[in-house]
Amino acid sequence: MKYDKINADELWNFAWTYIRTVVDTVRHPFLILDKDLRVISANRTFYSFFESKPEKTEGKLVYKLGNGQWNISKLKILLEDILPKNTHFEDFRVEHKFQTVGRKIMVLNARRIYVANEERQIILLAMEDITKEIKLEEQLTEYAAKITGEVAKKTAQLEYRIKELEKINKIMAGREIKVAKLQKEVDKLKKQVKK
Repeated sequence: MKYDKINADELWNFAWTYIRTVVDTVRHPFLILDKDLRVISANRTFYSFFESKPEKTEGKLVYKLGNGQWNISKLKILLEDILPKNTHFEDFRVEHKFQTVGRKIMVLNARRIYVANEERQIILLAMEDITKEIKLEEQLTEYAAKITGEVAKKTAQLEYRIKELEKINKIMAGREIKVAKLQKEVDKLKKQVKK
């Protein structure tokens, strides 16, 4: 029986080393939480991105990270309600203003990992910062609206110019008709004078 316990512990240590190694290679911020939502570990990207350190992160309840800046209602719903019922969630968008890094828009993915009859349940929480993409999208939308407005303004100006030119063209055409009539009268008068 003791032999099985050692094998389970060795297996857990191997799995844990593997998980931490994989998580550390991920380019997005990543947290590993225990079943009580305390941070077991975070990757280097998380510490760099959120300007934090392991001693201020590990062992802390996820909602108390960064002086409570992770106390986000949507995140609570996901981690406390959705995650226990399902084993994962994907592409959940959260927008939040963090004290250290400002406004961020992130897509969260989480997965609960557990083994039957095992106390060591963990939650992997991955974050993808899409702030730049969203800002770029907003700028492009704003730029497109500005260009659309400018095009509408220029179109209106061109339409006005075309109407003005049409009026001038009608006036010129009317004058040409009058000149042609006058020329006929002049020609008629010349013929009469010659007689």
